[in-house]
Amino acid sequence: MIMESASDKRFDPLMATQLLLEIAQERSVEPILKKLVDFTVERTAFAFCTVWLVRKGDLCATCKYRSECADQSRCLHLVAGGGRSLPGYGKGLQPYEDLNARVPLNLGSLGEAVATGQLKVIRNRGNQPISDPGFEWLREERISEYGIRPIVFKGEVLGAVVSFSPEDMPETIAPWSRIFADHIGAAIANARAFEEIQHLKGQLELQNTYLQEAVVEAKAFGDLIGQSSALRHIVGQIDVVAPTEASVLILGETGTGKELVAHEIHRRGARKDAPLVRVNCASIPRELFESEFFGHVRGSFTGAVRDRAGRFETAEGGTIFLDEVGEIPLDIQNKLLRVLQEKRYERVGDDRTRRANVRIVAATNRDLQKAAAAGKFREDLYYRLNVFPIQVPPLRERMDDIPLLAKHFVELSARELKCAKPRLTRAAVTQLQNYDWPGNVRELRNVVERAVILARGGALDFDLPFTGQAAPVAQASPRADSPVGSPAGPKFLTEAEVERFERDNLVLALEAANWKISGPDSAAELLGLKPTTLLSRMTKWGLKRPERGPA
Repeated sequence: MIMESASDKRFDPLMATQLLLEIAQERSVEPILKKLVDFTVERTAFAFCTVWLVRKGDLCATCKYRSECADQSRCLHLVAGGGRSLPGYGKGLQPYEDLNARVPLNLGSLGEAVATGQLKVIRNRGNQPISDPGFEWLREERISEYGIRPIVFKGEVLGAVVSFSPEDMPETIAPWSRIFADHIGAAIANARAFEEIQHLKGQLELQNTYLQEAVVEAKAFGDLIGQSSALRHIVGQIDVVAPTEASVLILGETGTGKELVAHEIHRRGARKDAPLVRVNCASIPRELFESEFFGHVRGSFTGAVRDRAGRFETAEGGTIFLDEVGEIPLDIQNKLLRVLQEKRYERVGDDRTRRANVRIVAATNRDLQKAAAAGKFREDLYYRLNVFPIQVPPLRERMDDIPLLAKHFVELSARELKCAKPRLTRAAVTQLQNYDWPGNVRELRNVVERAVILARGGALDFDLPFTGQAAPVAQASPRADSPVGSPAGPKFLTEAEVERFERDNLVLALEAANWKISGPDSAAELLGLKPTTLLSRMTKWGLKRPERGPA
Protein backbone atom coordinates (compact mmCIF):
# COMPACT_ATOMS: atom_id res chain seq x y z
CA MET A 1 0.00 0.00 0.00
CA ILE A 2 1.07 3.54 -0.62
CA MET A 3 0.37 4.56 2.97
CA GLU A 4 -1.55 3.63 6.07
CA SER A 5 -5.34 3.67 5.87
CA ALA A 6 -7.35 6.72 6.85
CA SER A 7 -8.11 5.13 10.21
CA ASP A 8 -4.37 4.89 10.92
CA LYS A 9 -3.96 8.59 10.23
CA ARG A 10 -6.98 10.20 11.72
CA PHE A 11 -7.30 13.93 11.49
CA ASP A 12 -6.10 15.49 14.75
CA PRO A 13 -7.77 18.87 15.48
CA LEU A 14 -5.14 19.72 18.11
CA MET A 15 -2.31 19.24 15.63
CA ALA A 16 -4.24 21.26 13.06
CA THR A 17 -4.72 24.09 15.55
CA GLN A 18 -1.00 24.04 16.38
CA LEU A 19 -0.20 24.27 12.67
CA LEU A 20 -2.47 27.30 12.26
CA LEU A 21 -0.70 29.03 15.16
CA GLU A 22 2.71 28.31 13.65
CA ILE A 23 1.63 29.57 10.25
CA ALA A 24 0.40 32.82 11.80
CA GLN A 25 3.97 33.52 13.00
CA GLU A 26 5.56 33.23 9.55
CA ARG A 27 6.57 36.37 7.67
CA SER A 28 7.20 34.94 4.22
CA VAL A 29 5.05 32.84 1.90
CA GLU A 30 7.43 29.92 1.24
CA PRO A 31 7.60 28.50 4.81
CA ILE A 32 3.81 28.87 5.17
CA LEU A 33 3.20 26.66 2.17
CA LYS A 34 5.88 24.15 3.16
CA LYS A 35 4.33 23.70 6.63
CA LEU A 36 0.89 23.16 5.05
CA VAL A 37 2.13 20.56 2.55
CA ASP A 38 4.21 18.68 5.14
CA PHE A 39 1.31 18.57 7.60
CA THR A 40 -1.16 17.36 4.97
CA VAL A 41 1.08 14.54 3.73
CA GLU A 42 2.53 13.45 7.10
CA ARG A 43 -0.38 14.00 9.50
CA THR A 44 -3.47 13.13 7.46
CA ALA A 45 -4.62 10.33 5.17
CA PHE A 46 -3.90 12.42 2.06
CA ALA A 47 -1.15 11.02 -0.15
CA PHE A 48 -0.26 14.22 -1.95
CA CYS A 49 -0.75 17.96 -1.54
CA THR A 50 -0.06 20.81 -3.97
CA VAL A 51 -0.55 24.55 -3.67
CA TRP A 52 -1.23 26.78 -6.69
CA LEU A 53 -1.19 30.59 -6.63
CA VAL A 54 -2.39 33.11 -9.18
CA ARG A 55 0.60 34.97 -10.59
CA LYS A 56 1.71 36.71 -13.76
CA GLY A 57 2.23 34.64 -16.87
CA ASP A 58 5.95 33.97 -17.29
CA LEU A 59 6.54 30.68 -19.15
CA CYS A 60 3.95 31.15 -21.86
CA ALA A 61 6.35 30.38 -24.71
CA THR A 62 7.00 26.83 -23.44
CA CYS A 63 3.70 26.07 -21.67
CA LYS A 64 1.94 23.00 -23.06
CA TYR A 65 -1.46 24.66 -22.49
CA ARG A 66 -0.58 27.83 -24.36
CA SER A 67 -3.10 27.26 -27.16
CA GLU A 68 -5.90 26.85 -24.59
CA CYS A 69 -4.97 29.90 -22.49
CA ALA A 70 -7.39 32.78 -23.01
CA ASP A 71 -5.40 35.32 -20.96
CA GLN A 72 -1.61 34.93 -20.92
CA SER A 73 -1.16 37.81 -18.49
CA ARG A 74 -2.02 35.59 -15.48
CA CYS A 75 -2.16 31.87 -14.70
CA LEU A 76 -1.89 29.36 -11.86
CA HIS A 77 1.67 28.57 -10.72
CA LEU A 78 2.55 25.44 -8.78
CA VAL A 79 4.42 26.94 -5.79
CA ALA A 80 4.59 23.98 -3.36
CA GLY A 81 4.03 20.25 -3.52
CA GLY A 82 4.82 17.01 -1.75
CA GLY A 83 3.76 13.42 -1.27
CA ARG A 84 4.73 9.78 -1.46
CA SER A 85 4.59 8.08 -4.83
CA LEU A 86 3.95 4.40 -5.36
CA PRO A 87 7.08 2.23 -5.40
CA GLY A 88 8.75 2.23 -8.77
CA TYR A 89 7.00 5.38 -9.98
CA GLY A 90 10.29 7.16 -10.60
CA LYS A 91 13.17 8.94 -8.95
CA GLY A 92 14.23 12.55 -8.97
CA LEU A 93 11.88 15.50 -9.34
CA GLN A 94 8.24 14.39 -9.38
CA PRO A 95 5.50 16.18 -11.38
CA TYR A 96 3.80 17.40 -8.20
CA GLU A 97 7.12 19.04 -7.17
CA ASP A 98 7.84 20.75 -10.49
CA LEU A 99 7.57 24.48 -9.72
CA ASN A 100 7.63 25.26 -13.44
CA ALA A 101 4.14 23.74 -13.79
CA ARG A 102 1.49 26.20 -15.00
CA VAL A 103 -2.27 25.89 -15.63
CA PRO A 104 -4.44 28.56 -17.34
CA LEU A 105 -7.11 30.16 -15.18
CA ASN A 106 -9.89 29.00 -17.49
CA LEU A 107 -8.82 25.36 -17.89
CA GLY A 108 -9.93 22.13 -16.21
CA SER A 109 -11.20 21.45 -12.71
CA LEU A 110 -8.48 23.57 -11.11
CA GLY A 111 -9.32 26.59 -13.26
CA GLU A 112 -13.06 26.10 -12.64
CA ALA A 113 -12.63 25.93 -8.85
CA VAL A 114 -10.49 29.10 -8.82
CA ALA A 115 -12.98 30.90 -11.06
CA THR A 116 -15.96 30.05 -8.81
CA GLY A 117 -14.14 30.24 -5.48
CA GLN A 118 -15.95 27.04 -4.37
CA LEU A 119 -14.67 23.65 -3.21
CA LYS A 120 -14.54 21.10 -6.01
CA VAL A 121 -14.19 17.36 -5.37
CA ILE A 122 -13.25 14.96 -8.18
CA ARG A 123 -13.79 11.24 -7.60
CA ASN A 124 -12.30 8.51 -9.76
CA ARG A 125 -15.24 6.15 -10.07
CA GLY A 126 -14.67 2.94 -11.97
CA ASN A 127 -10.91 3.49 -12.04
CA GLN A 128 -11.21 5.71 -15.07
CA PRO A 129 -7.88 7.44 -15.85
CA ILE A 130 -7.70 11.04 -14.65
CA SER A 131 -6.41 13.45 -17.25
CA ASP A 132 -7.32 16.82 -15.79
CA PRO A 133 -4.87 19.60 -16.84
CA GLY A 134 -2.08 19.79 -14.29
CA PHE A 135 -2.82 16.36 -12.84
CA GLU A 136 -2.00 13.92 -15.65
CA TRP A 137 0.52 12.24 -13.33
CA LEU A 138 -2.37 10.85 -11.23
CA ARG A 139 -3.00 8.04 -13.76
CA GLU A 140 -0.16 6.02 -12.20
CA GLU A 141 -0.81 6.85 -8.52
CA ARG A 142 -4.17 5.05 -7.84
CA ILE A 143 -5.82 8.17 -6.45
CA SER A 144 -9.47 7.67 -5.51
CA GLU A 145 -10.40 11.35 -5.14
CA TYR A 146 -8.97 14.80 -4.77
CA GLY A 147 -10.36 18.07 -3.57
CA ILE A 148 -9.58 21.58 -4.80
CA ARG A 149 -10.13 24.19 -2.09
CA PRO A 150 -9.71 27.80 -3.33
CA ILE A 151 -7.62 30.13 -1.15
CA VAL A 152 -9.69 33.28 -0.67
CA PHE A 153 -8.82 36.53 1.11
CA LYS A 154 -11.30 39.42 1.31
CA GLY A 155 -13.22 38.12 -1.69
CA GLU A 156 -10.13 37.69 -3.88
CA VAL A 157 -9.13 34.17 -4.94
CA LEU A 158 -5.37 33.88 -4.42
CA GLY A 159 -5.03 30.28 -5.58
CA ALA A 160 -5.97 26.80 -4.40
CA VAL A 161 -4.87 23.91 -2.19
CA VAL A 162 -5.30 20.49 -3.82
CA SER A 163 -5.25 17.36 -1.63
CA PHE A 164 -5.18 13.82 -3.06
CA SER A 165 -6.35 10.63 -1.35
CA PRO A 166 -6.12 6.96 -2.35
CA GLU A 167 -9.49 6.30 -0.67
CA ASP A 168 -12.68 8.19 -0.03
CA MET A 169 -12.30 10.88 2.61
CA PRO A 170 -14.92 11.49 5.35
CA GLU A 171 -17.19 14.51 5.01
CA THR A 172 -15.85 15.94 8.30
CA ILE A 173 -12.67 16.98 6.51
CA ALA A 174 -14.50 19.59 4.34
CA PRO A 175 -15.06 22.21 7.10
CA TRP A 176 -11.45 21.96 8.19
CA SER A 177 -10.29 22.41 4.60
CA ARG A 178 -12.25 25.68 4.51
CA ILE A 179 -10.68 26.82 7.79
CA PHE A 180 -7.20 25.99 6.52
CA ALA A 181 -7.75 27.70 3.17
CA ASP A 182 -9.09 30.90 4.75
CA HIS A 183 -6.30 30.96 7.32
CA ILE A 184 -3.70 30.33 4.64
CA GLY A 185 -5.19 33.16 2.56
CA ALA A 186 -4.83 35.65 5.42
CA ALA A 187 -1.33 34.38 6.22
CA ILE A 188 -0.25 34.73 2.58
CA ALA A 189 -1.67 38.25 2.39
CA ASN A 190 0.10 39.23 5.62
CA ALA A 191 3.38 37.64 4.50
CA ARG A 192 3.21 39.41 1.15
CA ALA A 193 2.52 42.70 2.89
CA PHE A 194 5.47 42.14 5.22
CA GLU A 195 7.75 41.19 2.32
CA GLU A 196 6.65 44.30 0.43
CA ILE A 197 7.28 46.47 3.50
CA GLN A 198 10.74 44.95 3.92
CA HIS A 199 11.45 45.38 0.22
CA LEU A 200 10.33 49.01 0.27
CA LYS A 201 12.24 49.64 3.49
CA GLY A 202 15.42 48.23 1.99
CA GLN A 203 14.83 50.15 -1.23
CA LEU A 204 14.27 53.36 0.73
CA GLU A 205 17.46 52.84 2.74
CA LEU A 206 19.43 52.31 -0.46
CA GLN A 207 17.82 55.31 -2.12
CA ASN A 208 18.68 57.47 0.89
CA THR A 209 22.28 56.27 0.72
CA TYR A 210 22.50 56.97 -2.99
CA LEU A 211 20.79 60.34 -2.60
CA GLN A 212 23.32 61.32 0.06
CA GLU A 213 26.09 60.34 -2.33
CA ALA A 214 24.39 62.35 -5.08
CA VAL A 215 24.14 65.43 -2.84
CA VAL A 216 27.86 65.28 -2.10
CA GLU A 217 28.73 64.87 -5.77
CA ALA A 218 26.22 67.43 -7.07
CA LYS A 219 27.54 70.02 -4.60
CA ALA A 220 30.39 70.64 -7.02
CA PHE A 221 28.08 71.66 -9.83
CA GLY A 222 25.02 73.69 -8.89
CA ASP A 223 22.25 73.69 -11.50
CA LEU A 224 22.20 74.01 -15.26
CA ILE A 225 22.90 77.73 -15.19
CA GLY A 226 23.95 79.98 -18.03
CA GLN A 227 22.80 81.62 -21.21
CA SER A 228 25.45 80.64 -23.75
CA SER A 229 24.48 79.12 -27.07
CA ALA A 230 26.29 75.91 -26.06
CA LEU A 231 24.12 75.51 -22.97
CA ARG A 232 20.94 76.34 -24.88
CA HIS A 233 21.84 73.60 -27.37
CA ILE A 234 22.22 71.06 -24.54
CA VAL A 235 18.87 72.05 -23.02
CA GLY A 236 17.27 71.65 -26.44
CA GLN A 237 18.66 68.11 -26.72
CA ILE A 238 17.40 67.30 -23.22
CA ASP A 239 13.90 68.50 -24.12
CA VAL A 240 13.91 66.24 -27.19
CA VAL A 241 15.10 63.01 -25.53
CA ALA A 242 13.70 63.31 -21.97
CA PRO A 243 10.07 62.29 -22.79
CA THR A 244 11.29 59.12 -24.56
CA GLU A 245 12.65 55.86 -23.12
CA ALA A 246 15.84 56.03 -25.21
CA SER A 247 19.22 55.32 -23.63
CA VAL A 248 21.39 58.44 -23.42
CA LEU A 249 25.19 58.66 -23.40
CA ILE A 250 26.53 61.93 -21.97
CA LEU A 251 30.05 62.78 -23.11
CA GLY A 252 32.41 65.42 -21.79
CA GLU A 253 35.50 66.21 -19.77
CA THR A 254 35.62 65.66 -16.01
CA GLY A 255 33.79 68.37 -14.09
CA THR A 256 31.66 69.69 -16.94
CA GLY A 257 28.34 68.82 -15.28
CA LYS A 258 27.38 65.52 -16.93
CA GLU A 259 25.50 64.41 -13.83
CA LEU A 260 23.36 67.54 -13.92
CA VAL A 261 22.40 66.73 -17.49
CA ALA A 262 21.35 63.25 -16.32
CA HIS A 263 19.26 64.79 -13.53
CA GLU A 264 17.53 67.09 -16.04
CA ILE A 265 16.77 64.18 -18.39
CA HIS A 266 15.17 62.30 -15.48
CA ARG A 267 13.33 65.35 -14.15
CA ARG A 268 11.76 66.16 -17.53
CA GLY A 269 10.81 62.55 -18.36
CA ALA A 270 7.84 60.33 -17.56
CA ARG A 271 9.81 58.61 -14.74
CA LYS A 272 10.38 61.82 -12.77
CA ASP A 273 8.35 60.62 -9.75
CA ALA A 274 10.43 57.42 -9.45
CA PRO A 275 14.01 57.30 -8.13
CA LEU A 276 17.14 58.36 -9.99
CA VAL A 277 19.96 56.11 -8.77
CA ARG A 278 23.58 57.00 -9.52
CA VAL A 279 26.32 54.40 -9.83
CA ASN A 280 29.91 55.66 -9.85
CA CYS A 281 31.44 52.84 -11.87
CA ALA A 282 34.97 54.13 -11.23
CA SER A 283 34.67 53.57 -7.47
CA ILE A 284 33.38 49.97 -7.44
CA PRO A 285 35.93 47.18 -6.78
CA ARG A 286 36.10 44.79 -9.71
CA GLU A 287 34.89 41.78 -7.72
CA LEU A 288 31.79 43.64 -6.46
CA PHE A 289 30.43 45.01 -9.74
CA GLU A 290 27.83 42.28 -10.27
CA SER A 291 26.58 42.46 -6.66
CA GLU A 292 26.46 46.28 -6.79
CA PHE A 293 24.47 46.27 -10.02
CA PHE A 294 22.14 43.31 -9.48
CA GLY A 295 22.27 42.51 -5.74
CA HIS A 296 22.98 39.18 -4.04
CA VAL A 297 21.39 36.58 -1.78
CA ARG A 298 22.68 35.57 1.61
CA GLY A 299 25.59 33.13 1.46
CA SER A 300 26.32 33.71 -2.24
CA PHE A 301 29.89 34.74 -1.37
CA THR A 302 32.03 35.43 1.68
CA GLY A 303 30.60 38.41 3.53
CA ALA A 304 27.09 38.11 2.07
CA VAL A 305 25.35 37.85 5.45
CA ARG A 306 21.94 38.96 4.18
CA ASP A 307 19.99 39.47 0.98
CA ARG A 308 20.76 42.79 -0.67
CA ALA A 309 19.01 44.57 -3.52
CA GLY A 310 21.24 45.96 -6.26
CA ARG A 311 21.02 49.39 -7.79
CA PHE A 312 18.93 48.20 -10.74
CA GLU A 313 16.31 46.92 -8.29
CA THR A 314 16.53 50.15 -6.26
CA ALA A 315 15.92 52.18 -9.43
CA GLU A 316 12.81 50.12 -10.30
CA GLY A 317 10.44 52.26 -12.35
CA GLY A 318 12.94 55.11 -12.51
CA THR A 319 16.33 55.91 -14.02
CA ILE A 320 19.78 54.48 -13.34
CA PHE A 321 22.71 56.78 -14.06
CA LEU A 322 25.94 54.92 -14.86
CA ASP A 323 28.65 57.50 -14.27
CA GLU A 324 32.07 56.69 -15.79
CA VAL A 325 30.53 53.76 -17.65
CA GLY A 326 33.82 53.17 -19.47
CA GLU A 327 35.28 51.74 -16.24
CA ILE A 328 32.98 48.67 -16.21
CA PRO A 329 35.00 45.44 -16.70
CA LEU A 330 34.44 43.51 -19.92
CA ASP A 331 32.92 40.46 -18.19
CA ILE A 332 30.30 42.64 -16.48
CA GLN A 333 29.60 44.53 -19.74
CA ASN A 334 28.10 41.32 -21.11
CA LYS A 335 25.60 41.13 -18.21
CA LEU A 336 24.79 44.83 -18.60
CA LEU A 337 24.12 44.28 -22.30
CA ARG A 338 21.63 41.55 -21.40
CA VAL A 339 19.76 43.98 -19.14
CA LEU A 340 19.60 46.50 -21.98
CA GLN A 341 18.41 43.93 -24.50
CA GLU A 342 16.15 41.63 -22.46
CA LYS A 343 15.34 43.83 -19.43
CA ARG A 344 16.13 40.86 -17.15
CA TYR A 345 18.77 39.99 -14.54
CA GLU A 346 19.42 37.75 -11.53
CA ARG A 347 20.90 38.52 -8.13
CA VAL A 348 24.26 36.88 -7.43
CA GLY A 349 23.58 33.37 -6.11
CA ASP A 350 19.88 33.45 -7.02
CA ASP A 351 18.11 31.58 -9.83
CA ARG A 352 15.08 33.86 -9.83
CA THR A 353 14.96 36.12 -12.88
CA ARG A 354 13.86 39.69 -12.20
CA ARG A 355 12.61 42.28 -14.64
CA ALA A 356 14.55 45.54 -14.94
CA ASN A 357 12.03 48.32 -15.46
CA VAL A 358 14.57 51.14 -15.61
CA ARG A 359 15.83 53.74 -18.03
CA ILE A 360 19.59 53.86 -18.51
CA VAL A 361 21.54 57.10 -18.77
CA ALA A 362 25.33 56.75 -18.93
CA ALA A 363 28.22 59.21 -18.86
CA THR A 364 31.92 59.04 -19.59
CA ASN A 365 34.95 61.24 -20.19
CA ARG A 366 36.53 58.53 -22.34
CA ASP A 367 36.25 58.00 -26.09
CA LEU A 368 34.23 54.78 -26.02
CA GLN A 369 34.31 54.43 -29.79
CA LYS A 370 38.12 54.24 -29.74
CA ALA A 371 37.98 51.95 -26.70
CA ALA A 372 35.61 49.63 -28.59
CA ALA A 373 37.90 49.59 -31.62
CA ALA A 374 40.80 48.67 -29.32
CA GLY A 375 38.81 45.83 -27.74
CA LYS A 376 38.62 47.54 -24.34
CA PHE A 377 34.87 48.11 -24.49
CA ARG A 378 32.14 45.97 -26.05
CA GLU A 379 31.12 47.47 -29.36
CA ASP A 380 27.53 46.18 -29.12
CA LEU A 381 27.18 47.70 -25.64
CA TYR A 382 28.54 51.01 -26.93
CA TYR A 383 25.89 51.16 -29.65
CA ARG A 384 23.18 50.23 -27.13
CA LEU A 385 24.21 53.08 -24.85
CA ASN A 386 24.91 55.58 -27.61
CA VAL A 387 21.33 55.79 -28.89
CA PHE A 388 21.21 59.52 -28.14
CA PRO A 389 24.60 61.11 -27.38
CA ILE A 390 24.85 64.51 -25.67
CA GLN A 391 28.20 66.30 -25.72
CA VAL A 392 28.76 68.65 -22.76
CA PRO A 393 31.32 71.34 -23.72
CA PRO A 394 34.11 72.36 -21.34
CA LEU A 395 33.78 75.63 -19.44
CA ARG A 396 36.44 77.33 -21.59
CA GLU A 397 34.02 77.03 -24.53
CA ARG A 398 31.18 78.71 -22.64
CA MET A 399 32.87 81.69 -20.96
CA ASP A 400 29.64 83.68 -21.34
CA ASP A 401 28.15 81.52 -18.56
CA ILE A 402 30.84 82.36 -15.99
CA PRO A 403 29.18 85.53 -14.57
CA LEU A 404 25.91 83.70 -13.87
CA LEU A 405 27.69 80.59 -12.58
CA ALA A 406 29.93 82.66 -10.30
CA LYS A 407 26.96 84.59 -8.90
CA HIS A 408 25.09 81.33 -8.24
CA PHE A 409 28.10 79.70 -6.53
CA VAL A 410 28.71 82.78 -4.37
CA GLU A 411 25.13 82.67 -3.06
CA LEU A 412 25.24 78.89 -2.64
CA SER A 413 28.57 78.93 -0.79
CA ALA A 414 27.57 81.77 1.52
CA ARG A 415 24.38 79.90 2.44
CA GLU A 416 26.03 76.49 2.94
CA LEU A 417 29.11 77.80 4.76
CA LYS A 418 27.06 80.27 6.82
CA CYS A 419 29.35 83.12 5.76
CA ALA A 420 28.53 86.76 5.12
CA LYS A 421 27.71 87.17 1.45
CA PRO A 422 30.69 88.82 -0.30
CA ARG A 423 30.62 91.16 -3.27
CA LEU A 424 31.33 89.82 -6.74
CA THR A 425 32.92 92.72 -8.63
CA ARG A 426 33.25 93.25 -12.33
CA ALA A 427 37.03 92.99 -12.00
CA ALA A 428 36.66 89.63 -10.23
CA VAL A 429 34.41 88.30 -13.01
CA THR A 430 36.97 89.45 -15.60
CA GLN A 431 39.62 87.59 -13.62
CA LEU A 432 37.53 84.42 -13.79
CA GLN A 433 37.01 84.83 -17.53
CA ASN A 434 40.75 85.17 -18.12
CA TYR A 435 41.38 81.66 -16.77
CA ASP A 436 41.00 78.56 -18.96
CA TRP A 437 39.49 76.28 -16.24
CA PRO A 438 41.08 72.85 -16.84
CA GLY A 439 38.88 71.50 -14.00
CA ASN A 440 35.74 72.97 -15.59
CA VAL A 441 32.64 73.84 -13.54
CA ARG A 442 33.77 71.73 -10.58
CA GLU A 443 36.97 73.75 -10.31
CA LEU A 444 35.03 77.03 -10.56
CA ARG A 445 32.78 75.88 -7.72
CA ASN A 446 35.76 75.11 -5.49
CA VAL A 447 37.58 78.35 -6.33
CA VAL A 448 34.49 80.42 -5.52
CA GLU A 449 33.94 78.56 -2.26
CA ARG A 450 37.53 79.22 -1.14
CA ALA A 451 37.25 82.89 -2.06
CA VAL A 452 33.97 83.25 -0.15
CA ILE A 453 35.65 81.92 2.99
CA LEU A 454 38.56 84.37 2.66
CA ALA A 455 36.46 87.40 1.68
CA ARG A 456 34.71 87.64 5.09
CA GLY A 457 31.87 89.56 3.55
CA GLY A 458 34.07 91.94 1.54
CA ALA A 459 34.94 91.95 -2.14
CA LEU A 460 35.91 88.63 -3.65
CA ASP A 461 39.48 88.10 -4.78
CA PHE A 462 40.40 84.94 -6.69
CA ASP A 463 43.87 83.48 -6.47
CA LEU A 464 44.23 82.17 -10.01
CA PRO A 465 47.14 81.79 -12.42
CA PHE A 466 46.62 83.88 -15.55
CA THR A 467 46.61 81.43 -18.47
CA GLY A 468 44.17 83.02 -20.85
CA GLN A 469 44.73 85.69 -23.46
CA ALA A 470 45.06 89.25 -22.24
CA ALA A 471 42.14 91.50 -22.92
CA PRO A 472 42.72 93.45 -26.11
CA VAL A 473 43.97 96.99 -25.59
CA ALA A 474 42.19 99.69 -27.55
CA GLN A 475 44.15 100.31 -30.72
CA ALA A 476 46.01 103.57 -30.85
CA SER A 477 45.26 105.82 -33.78
CA PRO A 478 47.97 105.92 -36.44
CA ARG A 479 50.62 108.41 -35.48
CA ALA A 480 50.92 111.50 -37.55
CA ASP A 481 54.54 110.79 -38.36
CA SER A 482 53.83 107.22 -39.56
CA PRO A 483 55.04 106.80 -43.11
CA VAL A 484 52.32 106.45 -45.72
CA GLY A 485 51.89 102.88 -46.91
CA SER A 486 53.65 101.37 -43.86
CA PRO A 487 52.79 97.67 -43.40
CA ALA A 488 49.51 96.97 -41.58
CA GLY A 489 49.86 95.14 -38.26
CA PRO A 490 49.36 95.47 -34.49
CA LYS A 491 49.83 99.02 -33.29
CA PHE A 492 51.94 99.77 -30.25
CA LEU A 493 51.88 102.60 -27.74
CA THR A 494 54.71 104.71 -26.50
CA GLU A 495 55.31 105.00 -22.75
CA ALA A 496 53.65 108.43 -22.72
CA GLU A 497 50.63 107.03 -24.56
CA VAL A 498 50.38 104.13 -22.10
CA GLU A 499 50.42 106.54 -19.14
CA ARG A 500 47.85 108.78 -20.80
CA PHE A 501 45.65 105.73 -21.48
CA GLU A 502 45.92 104.57 -17.85
CA ARG A 503 45.11 108.08 -16.59
CA ASP A 504 42.08 108.41 -18.85
CA ASN A 505 40.88 104.92 -17.84
CA LEU A 506 41.25 105.87 -14.17
CA VAL A 507 39.21 109.05 -14.68
CA LEU A 508 36.47 107.05 -16.42
CA ALA A 509 36.27 104.62 -13.49
CA LEU A 510 36.20 107.51 -10.94
CA GLU A 511 33.39 109.21 -12.81
CA ALA A 512 31.45 105.95 -13.12
CA ALA A 513 31.73 105.51 -9.34
CA ASN A 514 30.89 109.18 -8.72
CA TRP A 515 34.43 109.57 -7.34
CA LYS A 516 33.84 107.04 -4.59
CA ILE A 517 37.27 105.65 -3.69
CA SER A 518 36.51 102.53 -1.63
CA GLY A 519 33.63 100.27 -0.65
CA PRO A 520 30.90 98.70 -2.75
CA ASP A 521 30.59 100.07 -6.31
CA SER A 522 33.69 102.22 -5.81
CA ALA A 523 36.33 102.99 -8.41
CA ALA A 524 38.79 100.72 -6.63
CA GLU A 525 36.30 97.86 -6.88
CA LEU A 526 35.55 98.56 -10.54
CA LEU A 527 39.25 98.55 -11.40
CA GLY A 528 40.13 95.60 -9.18
CA LEU A 529 42.59 97.70 -7.19
CA LYS A 530 43.19 98.23 -3.51
CA PRO A 531 41.93 101.67 -2.37
CA THR A 532 45.49 102.59 -1.29
CA THR A 533 46.82 101.76 -4.77
CA LEU A 534 44.07 103.87 -6.36
CA LEU A 535 44.88 106.84 -4.10
CA SER A 536 48.58 106.51 -4.94
CA ARG A 537 47.86 106.67 -8.70
CA MET A 538 45.47 109.61 -8.24
CA THR A 539 48.26 111.47 -6.41
CA LYS A 540 50.74 110.52 -9.15
CA TRP A 541 48.56 112.09 -11.85
CA GLY A 542 47.14 114.89 -9.70
CA LEU A 543 43.55 113.72 -9.90
CA LYS A 544 41.05 115.28 -7.52
CA ARG A 545 37.31 115.21 -7.26
CA PRO A 546 35.95 118.20 -9.24
CA GLU A 547 34.45 121.01 -7.22
CA ARG A 548 30.70 121.23 -7.52
CA GLY A 549 29.45 124.48 -8.95
CA PRO A 550 26.77 126.55 -7.24
CA ALA A 551 23.26 125.25 -7.57
